[in-house]
Amino acid sequence: MNPKSMKSMFIYLLIIVAVIAIFFTVFGESINGSSEISISKVISLASDGKLTSIEVKGDNLTAIGYDGSRYSSRKEPGSSIVEQLETAGIRPGAGSVDVTVKGSSGFGNLIGILLNFLPIIFFGAILLFMMRQAQGSTSQTFSFGKSKARMFNTASPEISFDDVAGVDEAKEELQEVVEFLKSPERFLALGAKIPRGVLLMGPPGVGKTLLARAVAGEAGVPFFSISGSEFVEMFVGVGASRVRDLFDQAKKNSPCIVFVDEIDAVGRHRGAGLGGGHDEREQTLNQILVEMDGFDTNTNVIVLASTNRPDILDPALLRPGRFDRRVTLDSPDVKGREEILNVHSKGKPISDDVNMGGIAKQTAGFSGADLMNLVNEAAILAARREKKVITYSELAESIDRVIAGPEKKNKVISDREKEMVAYHEAGHALVGYLLPHADPPYKVTIVARGQTGGHTRFMPEEETSLITQNQLEARLASAMGGRVAEELVFHEVTTGAGNDLEQATNIARAMITKLGMSKKLGPRTFGKREELVFLGKEISDQRDYGDDVAEAIDEEVRSLVQGAYDIAETLLVSNMDKLSSLAKHLVEHETIEGDELKMVLDETAAVAQ
Repeated sequence: MNPKSMKSMFIYLLIIVAVIAIFFTVFGESINGSSEISISKVISLASDGKLTSIEVKGDNLTAIGYDGSRYSSRKEPGSSIVEQLETAGIRPGAGSVDVTVKGSSGFGNLIGILLNFLPIIFFGAILLFMMRQAQGSTSQTFSFGKSKARMFNTASPEISFDDVAGVDEAKEELQEVVEFLKSPERFLALGAKIPRGVLLMGPPGVGKTLLARAVAGEAGVPFFSISGSEFVEMFVGVGASRVRDLFDQAKKNSPCIVFVDEIDAVGRHRGAGLGGGHDEREQTLNQILVEMDGFDTNTNVIVLASTNRPDILDPALLRPGRFDRRVTLDSPDVKGREEILNVHSKGKPISDDVNMGGIAKQTAGFSGADLMNLVNEAAILAARREKKVITYSELAESIDRVIAGPEKKNKVISDREKEMVAYHEAGHALVGYLLPHADPPYKVTIVARGQTGGHTRFMPEEETSLITQNQLEARLASAMGGRVAEELVFHEVTTGAGNDLEQATNIARAMITKLGMSKKLGPRTFGKREELVFLGKEISDQRDYGDDVAEAIDEEVRSLVQGAYDIAETLLVSNMDKLSSLAKHLVEHETIEGDELKMVLDETAAVAQ
């Protein structure tokens, strides 16, 4: 049996014995049926001839009456029980009362002393038990400085590189880390040093944590996982203590991997002021720097860390010798998305007519987490519809659910509003279809989802990392198509184009100020922007130009947006029959996509001028 278990059992037993002893000490007389009276009362009863016997034992007295009643008494201060009885003329062998005197043994006195101290022993045992429990591994009371890292056993790994798709370059970089852990002597023989750390960078959902688990599974070594926020507490020095304890555990289990998720929570740039000063956080970071740079040469411990904010990490953390490698993970391309879909569809009954390549083309910009959620939503929809297999219908519905949210089936709208939404979305689709440089529309729906009353989804014919000026101008015109259709048909505008106008304005301003696509202002950028890396959100915008240039920028932005509006208007005016045909189809069927949409657009589409 475990020694700790034996100690716990002994403490429990001690408490039980103490409780029983106290119970019998307090209630023992009531259980025996005796009542406690004073010595003078005993003498009075004996004088009245109501007692048959008296037994004296040490400082206690027991008397029995003729009616069978039992009395008990204790020694009173000043004299002994025997002396008080003799003074009253009650002696052994004399009178009608049988008096018996028994001497008290040393053991009896010891028991009496122990009984008196039982309450103290009882509460002491409880206090000792609580302190022992507080020092346990699961308690927070006395374990502030202990690491909270969770250790995963990789003897039978659940995740390997086969479970990670769409990031082939990152897997290739990390494959060498696996080789370092499996056979370090091969690299040491050539004078190569084992990398101290690998930093995984990328937007949320691209698989940084999954890739770290896969590295540990491939290497077959212990894997310690902890979040950066778990180091920092309100007490100064606790984080540094946890860092020391974590690396001590890692060295004992070498070779192993230490994975710190969201390291930016503790690794922010010191003294930058971003997020405020925090002595505890800086001490924790300092300890991480010392531990990573203090590894023994023969200690096979590699630190993996992930973040989507590498711009705010301290330079000392990123220098060679600490994080020697930086692996950037991006959103997967169409091939990567197809591979990810195939990974997440394993073990799920997918219909044979489902083409994952077609699903991958419709999910441009989706991360690995989005694709996993897509397949899971499709499985839930199939179960809700009581199907045995997942069909294309569930997967297509899941794409819309991930993009815009669930369908609002119970939303009540008037016929006029439904018609206005249909013309709005038809305007987007038709302008995108007619412009040669625009992405062709793939799906048009007037079904309300999330904050939208309908949406048009475009699917590029091929994915590229570069976008031309003609393509951006075509996107501007497509975005303005909904607003133009409303004005041409209903001779008024609605609030439905608010988001379209915002997107068009942002694209136009980016073309002028960031991409240098202005003939009037020339090929230069305007303003210095601080953005969150991978998140694309601006923190601040510092002007490096004067008021005259600001007016010129505003005029160029207005000119681009107005030009896009004019192009959309020209196309829709010359194709009003097609616009009406597509809008009426939407009013009747609510959704059109794929080949059906292309067929409807091809029937009466005019050639764009």
